[in-house]
Amino acid sequence: MATFVLVPGFWLGAWAWEDVTRELRAAGHDVHPVTLPGLADRAGEATPEVDVETHIADLVRLVEGDDLREVVLVGHSGANVPVTALGDRIPERIARVVYVDAGPMPAGASVLDSNPPEVQDAWRKSVASDGDGWRLPLPDFGPEDLAGLDDGQRARMRAMSTPQPFGTLTQPLRRPDVLPDVPRSVIATTFTPEDVRAMVDSGDPKYAVMAGVDVHHLPTGHWPMFSRPTDLAALLADLAT
Repeated sequence: MATFVLVPGFWLGAWAWEDVTRELRAAGHDVHPVTLPGLADRAGEATPEVDVETHIADLVRLVEGDDLREVVLVGHSGANVPVTALGDRIPERIARVVYVDAGPMPAGASVLDSNPPEVQDAWRKSVASDGDGWRLPLPDFGPEDLAGLDDGQRARMRAMSTPQPFGTLTQPLRRPDVLPDVPRSVIATTFTPEDVRAMVDSGDPKYAVMAGVDVHHLPTGHWPMFSRPTDLAALLADLAT
């Protein structure tokens, strides 16, 4: 039996892991799906002050408060920031960090500045016009990201999503100079292991953190917890062993 902490990406809550949680618990694992402050059933906690450190502190409280150990910490998409930090700050409790269609965030980087300029501009405009200056509503996504989702799943995701506190995109990640030796894996769904090798070989410093990361391919769209939950759960269980 493994202990999983499942952290959803932007705009989502613990509800996004329902099918994966069911599969893992049926296999006998201890599973903790998370809703981060300011989102989903915790939307009432949303304020302009919610940022990366808010989410990191919340995850630390969960793991230490419930005395979880040997945790397989799973972060989807934008959750790569707080799960990277958790592996840095309480490595003695983390058995492995698993990134779902994401990778470790470099020190000093933010989610916003990790995206192309045109995406940054679109998000800032959305925050200003529809997010009261501090929240990012769920944007539109292209067919590659939405691959594997039927109309009902797409509609449910949009209906259940909540605006993302913008501070979680703009605050850079603080990492120690010497990183702890925590195993890290990537489950790549919209990119391939070959893509990762090309990123590392490019010499671009922002991809250096991907060197040595264990990469697995689960081809589908950006939300495998909806499009391929059984396969995702099986792969997570394999990584836990």
